[in-house]
Amino acid sequence: MTVAAIGLGSNDGDAAGHVRAAFARLSELGNLVARSALYRSPPWGVVDQAPFVNAAALLDTALSPRELLAALQRIEREAGRVPTYRWGPRVLDLDILAYGDQRVDEPDLVIPHAHLGERAFALVPLASIDPGFAAQRDALPPGERAAVVELAPQ
Repeated sequence: MTVAAIGLGSNDGDAAGHVRAAFARLSELGNLVARSALYRSPPWGVVDQAPFVNAAALLDTALSPRELLAALQRIEREAGRVPTYRWGPRVLDLDILAYGDQRVDEPDLVIPHAHLGERAFALVPLASIDPGFAAQRDALPPGERAAVVELAPQ
């Protein structure tokens, strides 16, 4: 078993509901060790779209990184995600941010996530449940960190 850090996001329809439902689906893939609060964050990459709801989870799983990626993509499809354009709106986005101490560098799978250190929307929720990521979060520009706002519990 390995603890994987998973990033969750949505900005289409009931974004908070999609992320909450994804937490439940992640528990099918192993033991959900921790889950962050939900955060509202501005869109990244393509900024002319709705804000995102983001979160992070720690999942203790027996799946290999490749098996985990396939399972996450299946959950995205079953939630209604359809291909659009790079950094476009999505019903659900699930990313492997880290997988224990393992490193993977393949064309369609890079672990730790190649751009994790640049993305407040991933690091702020992740550092809230795994202090090992606090230094990376704190290295982000203060304005970017401040733009990721915790949502009130519902």
